[in-house]
Amino acid sequence: MSGLVTTEVSERPPFALRITARCAVAVAFGLARLTPGGLRRVLRFISARARPAGHEQALRARRAVVAASVRCAGPWCLPRSIATALLCRVGGTWPDWHTGVCAEPFRAHAWVVADGEPVGESNASLVPFRSVIVVKAGR
Repeated sequence: MSGLVTTEVSERPPFALRITARCAVAVAFGLARLTPGGLRRVLRFISARARPAGHEQALRARRAVVAASVRCAGPWCLPRSIATALLCRVGGTWPDWHTGVCAEPFRAHAWVVADGEPVGESNASLVPFRSVIVVKAGR
């Protein structure tokens, strides 16, 4: 692993989506400060009665989040994944939200899954991670 961090590039979303994404990012950075148990409880509450998000909707939300925040476009996976899920929730849906760990070398990561596929990430990049917390739609 090189230690070099790259940022995602995303096209500029429509104005209304850009504003909503910025709000989701602001809330996500606040939620990211919670304990893992507290974050799980809040996200379960928010995701209650939501329909599962489709992959295209979740990808559109992730791209809007990345366009709205330079930090979310880089290595800040926890607020990026939370903001993506929150932005989907505004539309009445929720992707599967995951946090996981890799033991060697120790790393933690957060991501979203929709239609059984990771959103904006390759399956191969997630192979070393074991999901620790998963928040699904409607639960």
